[in-house]
Amino acid sequence: MAASDTGSAALTGPLPGSGSTVSVLVAIAIVVADMIGVGVFTSLGFQVKDIPSGFSILLLWTVGGVVALCGVFSYSELGAMFPRSSGEYNFLGRAYHPAFGFLAGWVSATVGFAAPVALAAMAFGEYGKSVFPNAPPLLLAVGVVWLVSLVQLTGVRHSSTFQLIATILKVLLIVAFLVCGFVIGTPQPVSFAPSASDFSYIASAPFAISLVFVMYSFSGWNAATYIIGEVHQPERNVPRAMLTGTLIVLVLYVALNAVFLHTAPIGELAGQLDVARISGSHIFGAFGGRIVGAMICLGLISSISAMMWIGPRVMMTMGEDIPILRVFSVRSTGGAPAYAILFQLVVATLMLFTRSFEAVLDFIQFALLFCSFFTVLGVIKLRITQPNLPRPYRAWGYPVTPAVFLLVTGFMMYYLLTQRPLQSAFGILIMLSALLIYAVFRRRAGEPATSVPGRE
Repeated sequence: MAASDTGSAALTGPLPGSGSTVSVLVAIAIVVADMIGVGVFTSLGFQVKDIPSGFSILLLWTVGGVVALCGVFSYSELGAMFPRSSGEYNFLGRAYHPAFGFLAGWVSATVGFAAPVALAAMAFGEYGKSVFPNAPPLLLAVGVVWLVSLVQLTGVRHSSTFQLIATILKVLLIVAFLVCGFVIGTPQPVSFAPSASDFSYIASAPFAISLVFVMYSFSGWNAATYIIGEVHQPERNVPRAMLTGTLIVLVLYVALNAVFLHTAPIGELAGQLDVARISGSHIFGAFGGRIVGAMICLGLISSISAMMWIGPRVMMTMGEDIPILRVFSVRSTGGAPAYAILFQLVVATLMLFTRSFEAVLDFIQFALLFCSFFTVLGVIKLRITQPNLPRPYRAWGYPVTPAVFLLVTGFMMYYLLTQRPLQSAFGILIMLSALLIYAVFRRRAGEPATSVPGRE
Protein backbone atom coordinates (compact mmCIF):
# COMPACT_ATOMS: atom_id res chain seq x y z
CA MET A 1 0.00 0.00 0.00
CA ALA A 2 1.04 3.58 -0.58
CA ALA A 3 1.78 6.10 2.10
CA SER A 4 -0.14 9.32 1.73
CA ASP A 5 0.52 12.95 2.52
CA THR A 6 -1.55 12.59 5.68
CA GLY A 7 0.14 9.40 6.85
CA SER A 8 -2.81 7.12 6.05
CA ALA A 9 -2.11 3.91 4.16
CA ALA A 10 -5.64 3.52 2.93
CA LEU A 11 -6.20 3.48 -0.81
CA THR A 12 -9.11 5.09 -2.52
CA GLY A 13 -10.30 5.59 -6.04
CA PRO A 14 -9.48 8.71 -8.03
CA LEU A 15 -10.27 11.72 -5.92
CA PRO A 16 -12.00 14.78 -7.32
CA GLY A 17 -9.46 17.54 -7.68
CA SER A 18 -6.55 15.28 -6.71
CA GLY A 19 -5.05 15.52 -10.16
CA SER A 20 -4.44 19.16 -11.10
CA THR A 21 -1.81 19.92 -8.49
CA VAL A 22 1.39 20.06 -10.55
CA SER A 23 2.70 23.55 -11.30
CA VAL A 24 4.26 24.55 -14.58
CA LEU A 25 7.64 24.77 -12.83
CA VAL A 26 7.44 21.14 -11.72
CA ALA A 27 6.27 20.11 -15.20
CA ILE A 28 9.35 21.85 -16.66
CA ALA A 29 11.52 20.02 -14.12
CA ILE A 30 10.07 16.68 -15.25
CA VAL A 31 10.84 17.46 -18.89
CA VAL A 32 14.40 18.56 -18.12
CA ALA A 33 15.06 15.61 -15.80
CA ASP A 34 13.67 13.06 -18.24
CA MET A 35 15.78 14.42 -21.11
CA ILE A 36 19.18 14.80 -19.46
CA GLY A 37 20.59 11.34 -18.82
CA VAL A 38 24.01 9.94 -19.67
CA GLY A 39 23.75 10.32 -23.45
CA VAL A 40 25.18 13.83 -23.67
CA PHE A 41 28.10 12.81 -21.44
CA THR A 42 29.10 9.82 -23.57
CA SER A 43 28.27 10.34 -27.25
CA LEU A 44 30.68 13.10 -28.33
CA GLY A 45 33.64 10.73 -28.65
CA PHE A 46 31.97 8.74 -31.40
CA GLN A 47 30.73 11.86 -33.18
CA VAL A 48 34.03 13.72 -33.22
CA LYS A 49 35.79 10.63 -34.57
CA ASP A 50 34.16 11.21 -37.97
CA ILE A 51 33.29 14.92 -37.55
CA PRO A 52 36.43 16.63 -36.17
CA SER A 53 34.92 20.10 -36.34
CA GLY A 54 33.75 22.23 -33.44
CA PHE A 55 31.19 24.10 -35.53
CA SER A 56 29.73 20.93 -37.07
CA ILE A 57 29.41 19.22 -33.69
CA LEU A 58 27.57 22.16 -32.14
CA LEU A 59 25.37 22.40 -35.23
CA LEU A 60 24.59 18.68 -34.89
CA TRP A 61 23.30 19.15 -31.35
CA THR A 62 21.44 22.32 -32.35
CA VAL A 63 19.68 20.47 -35.17
CA GLY A 64 18.72 17.73 -32.72
CA GLY A 65 17.17 20.31 -30.41
CA VAL A 66 15.28 21.98 -33.25
CA VAL A 67 13.81 18.63 -34.32
CA ALA A 68 12.76 17.99 -30.72
CA LEU A 69 11.07 21.41 -30.68
CA CYS A 70 9.18 20.45 -33.84
CA GLY A 71 7.84 17.47 -31.93
CA VAL A 72 6.97 19.70 -28.98
CA PHE A 73 4.75 21.92 -31.14
CA SER A 74 2.74 18.97 -32.45
CA TYR A 75 2.39 17.23 -29.08
CA SER A 76 1.33 20.55 -27.55
CA GLU A 77 -1.58 20.83 -29.98
CA LEU A 78 -2.75 17.32 -29.16
CA GLY A 79 -2.21 17.82 -25.44
CA ALA A 80 -4.34 20.97 -25.42
CA MET A 81 -7.04 19.23 -27.47
CA PHE A 82 -7.10 16.06 -25.35
CA PRO A 83 -5.88 16.99 -21.84
CA ARG A 84 -5.61 13.53 -20.34
CA SER A 85 -2.56 11.83 -18.85
CA SER A 86 -0.76 8.96 -20.67
CA GLY A 87 0.86 10.54 -23.73
CA GLU A 88 0.65 8.44 -26.90
CA TYR A 89 -1.96 6.12 -25.40
CA ASN A 90 -4.37 9.03 -25.29
CA PHE A 91 -3.28 10.75 -28.51
CA LEU A 92 -3.20 7.72 -30.81
CA GLY A 93 -6.48 6.44 -29.43
CA ARG A 94 -8.14 9.76 -30.21
CA ALA A 95 -6.49 10.39 -33.58
CA TYR A 96 -6.78 6.88 -35.02
CA HIS A 97 -8.32 4.00 -33.08
CA PRO A 98 -8.30 2.85 -29.44
CA ALA A 99 -6.36 -0.27 -30.48
CA PHE A 100 -3.52 1.95 -31.71
CA GLY A 101 -3.58 3.82 -28.43
CA PHE A 102 -3.47 0.55 -26.49
CA LEU A 103 -0.48 -0.56 -28.55
CA ALA A 104 1.49 2.51 -27.50
CA GLY A 105 0.23 2.36 -23.94
CA TRP A 106 1.09 -1.31 -23.49
CA VAL A 107 4.66 -0.81 -24.71
CA SER A 108 5.12 2.22 -22.44
CA ALA A 109 3.39 0.80 -19.39
CA THR A 110 5.14 -2.58 -19.39
CA VAL A 111 8.72 -1.97 -20.53
CA GLY A 112 8.91 1.45 -22.22
CA PHE A 113 9.71 3.21 -18.95
CA ALA A 114 10.92 0.31 -16.80
CA ALA A 115 13.86 -0.44 -19.12
CA PRO A 116 15.17 3.17 -19.21
CA VAL A 117 14.72 3.33 -15.42
CA ALA A 118 16.86 0.21 -15.06
CA LEU A 119 19.47 1.59 -17.46
CA ALA A 120 19.67 4.91 -15.61
CA ALA A 121 19.84 3.08 -12.28
CA MET A 122 22.69 0.87 -13.48
CA ALA A 123 24.51 3.97 -14.73
CA PHE A 124 23.92 5.48 -11.27
CA GLY A 125 25.49 2.38 -9.75
CA GLU A 126 28.57 2.62 -11.98
CA TYR A 127 29.07 6.36 -11.48
CA GLY A 128 28.22 5.95 -7.81
CA LYS A 129 31.58 4.25 -7.32
CA SER A 130 33.03 7.78 -7.43
CA VAL A 131 31.16 8.52 -4.20
CA PHE A 132 30.93 5.03 -2.65
CA PRO A 133 34.01 3.14 -3.93
CA ASN A 134 33.25 -0.11 -2.08
CA ALA A 135 29.51 -0.33 -2.82
CA PRO A 136 28.38 -2.91 -5.40
CA PRO A 137 26.89 -1.11 -8.45
CA LEU A 138 23.84 -3.40 -8.49
CA LEU A 139 23.07 -2.61 -4.86
CA LEU A 140 23.30 1.13 -5.58
CA ALA A 141 21.10 0.72 -8.65
CA VAL A 142 18.36 -1.19 -6.84
CA GLY A 143 18.59 1.14 -3.86
CA VAL A 144 18.06 4.34 -5.84
CA VAL A 145 15.06 2.89 -7.74
CA TRP A 146 13.38 1.79 -4.53
CA LEU A 147 14.15 5.06 -2.75
CA VAL A 148 12.73 7.16 -5.58
CA SER A 149 9.68 4.88 -5.83
CA LEU A 150 8.96 5.33 -2.13
CA VAL A 151 8.98 9.09 -2.67
CA GLN A 152 6.54 8.69 -5.55
CA LEU A 153 4.24 6.58 -3.39
CA THR A 154 3.96 9.35 -0.81
CA GLY A 155 1.85 11.40 -3.20
CA VAL A 156 1.97 14.11 -5.82
CA ARG A 157 2.82 16.89 -3.37
CA HIS A 158 5.98 15.26 -2.05
CA SER A 159 6.90 13.99 -5.51
CA SER A 160 6.67 17.54 -6.86
CA THR A 161 8.97 18.90 -4.17
CA PHE A 162 11.49 16.10 -4.62
CA GLN A 163 11.46 16.40 -8.42
CA LEU A 164 11.91 20.16 -8.37
CA ILE A 165 14.81 20.08 -5.89
CA ALA A 166 16.56 17.18 -7.64
CA THR A 167 16.26 18.80 -11.07
CA ILE A 168 17.42 22.23 -9.89
CA LEU A 169 20.43 20.55 -8.27
CA LYS A 170 21.17 18.73 -11.53
CA VAL A 171 21.04 21.94 -13.58
CA LEU A 172 23.16 23.85 -11.06
CA LEU A 173 25.82 21.14 -11.12
CA ILE A 174 25.93 21.22 -14.93
CA VAL A 175 26.12 25.03 -14.95
CA ALA A 176 28.95 24.93 -12.39
CA PHE A 177 30.80 22.43 -14.57
CA LEU A 178 30.32 24.70 -17.60
CA VAL A 179 31.58 27.77 -15.76
CA CYS A 180 34.65 25.90 -14.49
CA GLY A 181 35.34 24.57 -17.97
CA PHE A 182 35.31 27.97 -19.61
CA VAL A 183 37.02 29.83 -16.75
CA ILE A 184 39.77 27.49 -15.53
CA GLY A 185 40.01 24.96 -18.36
CA THR A 186 42.98 25.16 -20.72
CA PRO A 187 41.67 26.19 -24.17
CA GLN A 188 42.29 23.73 -27.00
CA PRO A 189 42.97 24.71 -30.63
CA VAL A 190 39.40 24.17 -31.74
CA SER A 191 37.27 26.69 -33.61
CA PHE A 192 33.51 27.00 -33.31
CA ALA A 193 33.28 29.36 -36.29
CA PRO A 194 32.10 27.88 -39.60
CA SER A 195 34.69 27.08 -42.26
CA ALA A 196 34.67 25.81 -45.82
CA SER A 197 35.34 22.23 -44.72
CA ASP A 198 32.25 22.13 -42.50
CA PHE A 199 29.90 21.70 -45.45
CA SER A 200 31.44 18.33 -46.29
CA TYR A 201 30.98 17.18 -42.69
CA ILE A 202 27.38 18.40 -42.50
CA ALA A 203 26.46 16.71 -45.79
CA SER A 204 28.12 13.42 -44.81
CA ALA A 205 26.59 10.10 -43.75
CA PRO A 206 28.28 10.24 -40.29
CA PHE A 207 26.47 13.53 -39.58
CA ALA A 208 23.09 11.95 -40.39
CA ILE A 209 23.85 8.82 -38.37
CA SER A 210 25.12 10.90 -35.44
CA LEU A 211 21.84 12.81 -35.52
CA VAL A 212 20.04 9.54 -34.75
CA PHE A 213 21.94 9.19 -31.47
CA VAL A 214 21.64 12.90 -30.69
CA MET A 215 17.87 12.50 -30.97
CA TYR A 216 18.02 9.68 -28.42
CA SER A 217 19.72 12.12 -26.06
CA PHE A 218 16.84 14.56 -26.63
CA SER A 219 14.15 11.94 -26.01
CA GLY A 220 11.93 12.91 -23.10
CA TRP A 221 10.83 16.28 -24.49
CA ASN A 222 7.25 14.94 -24.42
CA ALA A 223 7.38 13.94 -20.73
CA ALA A 224 4.76 16.47 -19.62
CA THR A 225 2.10 14.85 -21.84
CA TYR A 226 2.12 11.78 -19.60
CA ILE A 227 0.89 13.81 -16.60
CA ILE A 228 -1.46 16.26 -18.32
CA GLY A 229 -4.29 15.36 -15.95
CA GLU A 230 -2.19 16.43 -12.96
CA VAL A 231 -0.94 19.75 -14.38
CA HIS A 232 -2.63 22.99 -13.39
CA GLN A 233 -4.27 24.60 -16.47
CA PRO A 234 -2.85 21.93 -18.82
CA GLU A 235 -3.98 23.62 -22.05
CA ARG A 236 -1.53 26.45 -21.28
CA ASN A 237 1.07 24.92 -19.01
CA VAL A 238 1.86 21.64 -20.76
CA PRO A 239 2.95 23.40 -23.99
CA ARG A 240 4.91 25.91 -21.88
CA ALA A 241 6.59 23.13 -19.91
CA MET A 242 7.66 21.18 -22.98
CA LEU A 243 8.86 24.26 -24.84
CA THR A 244 10.77 25.74 -21.90
CA GLY A 245 12.22 22.42 -20.81
CA THR A 246 13.42 21.55 -24.31
CA LEU A 247 15.00 24.98 -24.80
CA ILE A 248 16.83 24.66 -21.47
CA VAL A 249 18.18 21.25 -22.44
CA LEU A 250 19.14 22.46 -25.91
CA VAL A 251 21.25 25.25 -24.43
CA LEU A 252 22.84 22.91 -21.87
CA TYR A 253 23.63 20.24 -24.47
CA VAL A 254 25.31 22.68 -26.86
CA ALA A 255 27.25 24.28 -23.99
CA LEU A 256 28.38 20.91 -22.61
CA ASN A 257 29.74 19.77 -25.96
CA ALA A 258 31.45 23.14 -26.37
CA VAL A 259 33.15 22.70 -22.98
CA PHE A 260 34.23 19.14 -23.79
CA LEU A 261 35.86 20.36 -27.02
CA HIS A 262 37.23 23.51 -25.37
CA THR A 263 39.00 21.67 -22.55
CA ALA A 264 40.17 18.35 -24.05
CA PRO A 265 42.07 17.58 -27.28
CA ILE A 266 39.91 16.14 -30.06
CA GLY A 267 42.37 13.31 -30.54
CA GLU A 268 41.98 12.31 -26.91
CA LEU A 269 38.18 12.41 -27.11
CA ALA A 270 37.79 10.54 -30.42
CA GLY A 271 36.31 7.09 -30.01
CA GLN A 272 36.00 7.36 -26.22
CA LEU A 273 32.85 6.73 -24.22
CA ASP A 274 33.70 8.69 -21.05
CA VAL A 275 34.28 12.10 -22.64
CA ALA A 276 32.92 13.89 -19.58
CA ARG A 277 35.54 12.21 -17.38
CA ILE A 278 38.30 13.11 -19.86
CA SER A 279 37.15 16.72 -19.91
CA GLY A 280 36.84 16.76 -16.14
CA SER A 281 40.39 15.51 -15.69
CA HIS A 282 41.65 18.39 -17.84
CA ILE A 283 39.60 20.91 -15.85
CA PHE A 284 40.04 19.65 -12.28
CA GLY A 285 43.15 17.51 -12.51
CA ALA A 286 43.51 14.02 -11.03
CA PHE A 287 40.20 14.17 -9.17
CA GLY A 288 38.31 15.38 -12.23
CA GLY A 289 36.92 11.95 -13.01
CA ARG A 290 35.47 11.58 -9.53
CA ILE A 291 33.94 15.05 -9.63
CA VAL A 292 32.25 14.38 -12.98
CA GLY A 293 31.16 10.91 -11.83
CA ALA A 294 29.52 12.38 -8.74
CA MET A 295 27.83 15.07 -10.85
CA ILE A 296 26.35 12.53 -13.27
CA CYS A 297 25.41 10.22 -10.40
CA LEU A 298 23.44 12.92 -8.60
CA GLY A 299 21.85 14.08 -11.86
CA LEU A 300 20.56 10.59 -12.61
CA ILE A 301 18.41 10.66 -9.47
CA SER A 302 16.12 13.28 -11.01
CA SER A 303 15.95 11.29 -14.26
CA ILE A 304 14.89 8.12 -12.45
CA SER A 305 12.37 10.13 -10.43
CA ALA A 306 10.82 11.63 -13.57
CA MET A 307 10.43 8.23 -15.24
CA MET A 308 9.04 6.64 -12.08
CA TRP A 309 6.49 9.46 -12.00
CA ILE A 310 5.30 9.57 -15.61
CA GLY A 311 5.54 5.88 -16.54
CA PRO A 312 2.90 4.61 -14.08
CA ARG A 313 0.47 7.26 -15.30
CA VAL A 314 0.14 5.33 -18.56
CA MET A 315 -0.92 2.15 -16.76
CA MET A 316 -3.17 4.24 -14.50
CA THR A 317 -5.06 5.71 -17.45
CA MET A 318 -5.31 2.31 -19.15
CA GLY A 319 -6.79 0.98 -15.91
CA GLU A 320 -9.49 3.65 -16.07
CA ASP A 321 -10.53 2.38 -19.52
CA ILE A 322 -10.01 -1.39 -19.33
CA PRO A 323 -11.82 -3.29 -16.56
CA ILE A 324 -9.24 -6.06 -16.21
CA LEU A 325 -6.57 -3.42 -15.48
CA ARG A 326 -8.80 -1.44 -13.12
CA VAL A 327 -6.57 -2.01 -10.10
CA PHE A 328 -3.87 0.17 -11.67
CA SER A 329 -6.21 3.18 -11.72
CA VAL A 330 -6.42 3.20 -7.92
CA ARG A 331 -4.86 6.28 -6.32
CA SER A 332 -3.63 6.77 -2.79
CA THR A 333 -5.04 9.62 -0.75
CA GLY A 334 -1.96 11.57 -1.84
CA GLY A 335 -2.94 11.18 -5.51
CA ALA A 336 -0.33 8.57 -6.45
CA PRO A 337 -1.32 5.56 -8.63
CA ALA A 338 0.10 3.18 -6.05
CA TYR A 339 -0.29 -0.17 -7.79
CA ALA A 340 0.92 1.22 -11.12
CA ILE A 341 4.06 2.56 -9.42
CA LEU A 342 4.64 -0.76 -7.67
CA PHE A 343 4.18 -2.60 -10.98
CA GLN A 344 6.83 -0.49 -12.72
CA LEU A 345 9.11 -0.85 -9.68
CA VAL A 346 8.87 -4.66 -9.81
CA VAL A 347 9.54 -4.76 -13.57
CA ALA A 348 12.52 -2.41 -13.31
CA THR A 349 13.96 -4.40 -10.38
CA LEU A 350 13.64 -7.69 -12.26
CA MET A 351 15.38 -6.11 -15.25
CA LEU A 352 18.23 -4.97 -13.03
CA PHE A 353 18.79 -8.42 -11.57
CA THR A 354 18.54 -10.19 -14.94
CA ARG A 355 20.27 -7.46 -17.00
CA SER A 356 17.41 -7.89 -19.47
CA PHE A 357 16.87 -4.12 -19.77
CA GLU A 358 19.70 -3.87 -22.30
CA ALA A 359 17.96 -6.30 -24.66
CA VAL A 360 14.55 -4.72 -24.04
CA LEU A 361 15.88 -1.26 -24.87
CA ASP A 362 17.18 -2.60 -28.18
CA PHE A 363 13.83 -4.20 -28.96
CA ILE A 364 11.57 -1.26 -28.12
CA GLN A 365 13.46 1.59 -29.81
CA PHE A 366 11.68 1.04 -33.12
CA ALA A 367 8.30 0.76 -31.41
CA LEU A 368 8.78 4.03 -29.51
CA LEU A 369 9.82 5.88 -32.67
CA PHE A 370 6.89 4.34 -34.52
CA CYS A 371 4.43 5.67 -31.94
CA SER A 372 5.98 9.16 -31.92
CA PHE A 373 5.92 9.26 -35.72
CA PHE A 374 2.21 8.47 -35.92
CA THR A 375 1.38 10.78 -33.03
CA VAL A 376 2.78 13.77 -34.93
CA LEU A 377 1.19 12.49 -38.13
CA GLY A 378 -2.07 12.48 -36.18
CA VAL A 379 -1.89 16.27 -35.92
CA ILE A 380 -2.00 16.50 -39.72
CA LYS A 381 -4.72 13.85 -39.93
CA LEU A 382 -6.97 15.64 -37.45
CA ARG A 383 -6.41 19.01 -39.16
CA ILE A 384 -7.77 17.43 -42.35
CA THR A 385 -10.50 15.12 -41.02
CA GLN A 386 -11.73 17.17 -38.04
CA PRO A 387 -10.84 20.81 -38.73
CA ASN A 388 -13.56 22.11 -36.39
CA LEU A 389 -12.31 20.45 -33.24
CA PRO A 390 -11.41 23.02 -30.54
CA ARG A 391 -7.67 23.67 -30.56
CA PRO A 392 -6.63 25.81 -27.56
CA TYR A 393 -3.07 25.58 -28.88
CA ARG A 394 -2.14 25.26 -32.54
CA ALA A 395 1.21 23.82 -33.58
CA TRP A 396 3.62 26.64 -34.39
CA GLY A 397 5.02 26.47 -37.92
CA TYR A 398 2.44 23.96 -39.14
CA PRO A 399 2.81 22.09 -41.51
CA VAL A 400 6.58 22.62 -41.74
CA THR A 401 7.41 21.68 -38.15
CA PRO A 402 5.48 18.37 -38.20
CA ALA A 403 7.05 17.56 -41.57
CA VAL A 404 10.57 18.14 -40.21
CA PHE A 405 9.91 15.86 -37.25
CA LEU A 406 8.37 13.17 -39.47
CA LEU A 407 11.31 13.33 -41.87
CA VAL A 408 13.95 12.87 -39.16
CA THR A 409 11.95 10.24 -37.24
CA GLY A 410 11.30 8.39 -40.49
CA PHE A 411 15.02 8.36 -41.18
CA MET A 412 15.68 7.00 -37.68
CA MET A 413 13.21 4.16 -38.23
CA TYR A 414 14.82 3.40 -41.60
CA TYR A 415 18.23 3.36 -39.92
CA LEU A 416 17.04 0.88 -37.28
CA LEU A 417 15.34 -1.36 -39.87
CA THR A 418 18.47 -1.53 -42.03
CA GLN A 419 21.18 -1.51 -39.38
CA ARG A 420 19.40 -3.44 -36.62
CA PRO A 421 16.80 -5.56 -38.43
CA LEU A 422 16.55 -8.29 -35.77
CA GLN A 423 15.92 -5.85 -32.93
CA SER A 424 13.42 -3.90 -35.05
CA ALA A 425 11.61 -7.12 -35.95
CA PHE A 426 11.26 -7.95 -32.26
CA GLY A 427 9.89 -4.46 -31.70
CA ILE A 428 7.28 -5.05 -34.37
CA LEU A 429 6.37 -8.38 -32.74
CA ILE A 430 5.92 -6.59 -29.41
CA MET A 431 3.49 -4.17 -31.05
CA LEU A 432 1.57 -7.01 -32.75
CA SER A 433 1.32 -8.85 -29.44
CA ALA A 434 -0.15 -5.69 -27.89
CA LEU A 435 -2.93 -5.74 -30.48
CA LEU A 436 -3.72 -9.36 -29.62
CA ILE A 437 -3.82 -8.52 -25.91
CA TYR A 438 -6.12 -5.59 -26.66
CA ALA A 439 -8.54 -7.86 -28.53
CA VAL A 440 -8.56 -10.33 -25.63
CA PHE A 441 -9.17 -7.61 -23.04
CA ARG A 442 -12.04 -6.11 -25.02
CA ARG A 443 -13.64 -9.50 -25.62
CA ARG A 444 -13.51 -10.39 -21.94
CA ALA A 445 -14.96 -7.04 -20.99
CA GLY A 446 -17.75 -7.42 -23.53
CA GLU A 447 -17.11 -3.92 -24.82
CA PRO A 448 -17.08 -2.77 -28.45
CA ALA A 449 -13.54 -2.59 -29.81
CA THR A 450 -14.27 0.74 -31.39
CA SER A 451 -14.94 2.71 -28.20
CA VAL A 452 -12.47 5.52 -27.79
CA PRO A 453 -10.71 5.60 -24.39
CA GLY A 454 -11.52 8.62 -22.31
CA ARG A 455 -14.08 10.04 -24.74
CA GLU A 456 -17.18 11.34 -23.11
